[in-house]
Amino acid sequence: MTTGLLGGAFDPPHDAHLVLADEAIRRFRLERLVVVVTGDPPHKRVDTNAETRYRLAEAAFAGRPQVELSRYEIDAEGPSYTERTARWAHATWGDVLFLIGADEFASFLSWHDPDAVLAEVRLGVATRPGYPRERLDDVLARLARPDRVELFEIEALGISSTDVRVRVARGESIDDLVPERVAGLIDELGLYREVAGHV
Repeated sequence: MTTGLLGGAFDPPHDAHLVLADEAIRRFRLERLVVVVTGDPPHKRVDTNAETRYRLAEAAFAGRPQVELSRYEIDAEGPSYTERTARWAHATWGDVLFLIGADEFASFLSWHDPDAVLAEVRLGVATRPGYPRERLDDVLARLARPDRVELFEIEALGISSTDVRVRVARGESIDDLVPERVAGLIDELGLYREVAGHV
C-alpha cells in the first residue's frame, strides 16, 4: 500500500491543504494519506492547543476515505522534529512519501538533520505555477540524496492559515478559505477572535 504523510500545525487547516492532499493522492496514487498534526513545532510559535488543531484537521479532512489522522506528534514528548516523525513513519509503513510545500522545501536545509529525513522517507514537494525553480534546485544540489525528492505542481490558491486568522479577527467571512465544517468549528469554539502574531 502506498502511503503519504502530510504534517502541519493546521492552525487552522484551509482549502490549500486539501488541494495539496487531493493532488498528491491522485498524482502518486496514494492508497493512504496520514495527516500528522504537529504537537510542539520547534521552528515556530503556535498558540492554539494541539487538541483543538486536531479537531480542526478532523473536520477539514472528513469524507476523504484515503485520509487518516495521526496523534503521533501530539502524544510524543518534546519538540516535533520531522526527522523523528520520518523514522516513525518508515518503521510503521516502510516506503513513505512525505508531502511538503515548495516554501518549506526552500528552507529544508535549515531543518534538523535533513539528510536523515531523506534516509527514512521520500519527499513530495508541491510547487505552484510561477514558483522560482532556482530556489528548489539550490536545495537539491546540496542534498546527499536528491533522487529522494519529487516535485509536483498544484493549483496556486494563495491561502495561508495567517489569512484565515486575520479575517476571523476582523469579523470577516472565511467561507472561501476553509471547508464549511472548519468554519463552523472555528465559530463554535470562538477561535482567532484576537489575531495571533505568528505565521
